Amino acid sequence: MPWTMNDYPSSMKNLDDATKKKAIDIANSMIDDDYDEGRAIPIAIEQAKEWRRNHDKQDVKDYEKKGKPTQRSEEGKEYDNNPERLEEGEQVISHEDGWAVQSTNAKKPSKVYKNKDEAIERAKEIAENKGTSITIFNKEGSIQKQQSYKS
Repeated sequence: MPWTMNDYPSSMKNLDDATKKKAIDIANSMIDDDYDEGRAIPIAIEQAKEWRRNHDKQDVKDYEKKGKPTQRSEEGKEYDNNPERLEEGEQVISHEDGWAVQSTNAKKPSKVYKNKDEAIERAKEIAENKGTSITIFNKEGSIQKQQSYKS
């Protein structure tokens, strides 16, 4: 049964409504893709918190205005993050605007940082959370360092 704003995992109870709604949408999409609930819930919460941090107040308000669904929201069915990315390691690569963090087979970065150290910290955080690895490249595209966070 899909989660809703009226019926959701207890670990989401302290999230604000917009973040909770996004976490529910993400978790529902992951369950649709055969992820185990125990794995989907913490990943969905972390991604929803990241979404909240990376969107301005107006985007959050617009998302929140779509209501507190008593059934599964359409946004969750259209969620564009690929759950298969959860198995991929993270990379820190040179980017025209600084340093990008992206999953191994992603076509575009999840975020670009001006500072390489900031990009590395974020990539480590994601890799540790997913239990994958991080590969850091130098400006020329050669591997500078690799680290595994697999348990």
